[in-house]
Amino acid sequence: MTSIVHRHQRRRYRPQHYAERPNLLEHYSNDELHARYRYGRDDIAFICNILRPHLERATLRSHALTVEEQVLIALRFYASGSFFEVIGDGLAVRKSAVGHVVHSVSSALTNLLGQFVKWPENEDDMARTKRRFFSLGGMPNTISVRTTEAPHAREWEYVNRKGWHSINVQLVGNADLIVTNCVKFQQNTPDGILLGDSGYPLLPWLMTPFATVTNDSQQRYNSVHATTRGTIERLNGVIKRRFACLNYLCACHIICACIVLHNIAQTRRVPLQDGPPPCAEVPDLLPPPPLQPDLPAGRAVRNAVVNLYFSN
Repeated sequence: MTSIVHRHQRRRYRPQHYAERPNLLEHYSNDELHARYRYGRDDIAFICNILRPHLERATLRSHALTVEEQVLIALRFYASGSFFEVIGDGLAVRKSAVGHVVHSVSSALTNLLGQFVKWPENEDDMARTKRRFFSLGGMPNTISVRTTEAPHAREWEYVNRKGWHSINVQLVGNADLIVTNCVKFQQNTPDGILLGDSGYPLLPWLMTPFATVTNDSQQRYNSVHATTRGTIERLNGVIKRRFACLNYLCACHIICACIVLHNIAQTRRVPLQDGPPPCAEVPDLLPPPPLQPDLPAGRAVRNAVVNLYFSN
C-alpha cells in the first residue's frame, strides 16, 4: 500500500517538458521573413505592438505563446493558407493551438477595423483622393470604387429569393489600393461619387455604367468608368495575392483581419511578394441585375456628368 501511494505521488509531481520553440525573428533574415510572412522585421514589430494589449498573456505559465509567436503563426496562415498542423510543425506548436491563435489574432485585428479602414478624414484628404482618381482616367469627383463578390464554390447557397446573389463580401477602396470600407456600408451620403458595377443601383452618389450605349459620350463615360473602377479589381487581386488563405475560405473575421493587415502594408509601403497570381475569377455571362431599381435622381446626376465631362 505504501508503495502504491508513493508511486501516485511521484506521477502527480512529475514536471512537464515542453519542446523548445525557435526564435524565428532572429533565425530568419528580413527577406526570408518577408517571403514567409509577407512582412519584414520592423513591420512585424509594428503589428505586434498594436496587438499586444489584446494578445499578451498575464503570465508565461504553461509555456504560453508570446505575442510575437502568435502573430507569426497567424501571418504564416494568412500568407500560405496551409493546414494548421503544417504551420504548427514549424514552431513546435500543436494543431489545436494554431487554430486558437488564428482565431484570437483575427478577432483582435477585426477589433481594429475602425482604426485602419476608414474614409478620408478631412477635406484635404478628400481632395487628394479625388485628384488621384481623376488622374487614372478623368472620372470627376470620385472618392471610392465599390465591388461585391458572390462565391464561386457552392454559389447556389447564396442566391436570394429574388434570383441573384446577396452580397457576400463588399469592398470599397481608393486609388492607392487602400480599403476604405468593407463588409457593411455606412448609411450617410458621401461627399463625392462612388463607382459601382451594374449590380448596384444608380444613385446620386453611386455611378454605374450604361447598360445600353446610345452615343459616343456614353461610350466615353463607360470607358473611363471601367478604367477607374479597375482599381477595385486590382485591389482584390493584391489582397488575394498577399494572403493566399482568402483563395480557400471566407470566414468573416479572417477577411476583416486580412483587410486590416493589407491597409497596414499599403500605408507602410510593404512590397508585394512575388508569386503565383490569385485564382482567376469566373467571368459573368450576363451583367448581374441591380440590387434595387435605379433612381431618377441618379440618372439625372449621371447624365449631367456625361454632358459636362464626356461630350464634345
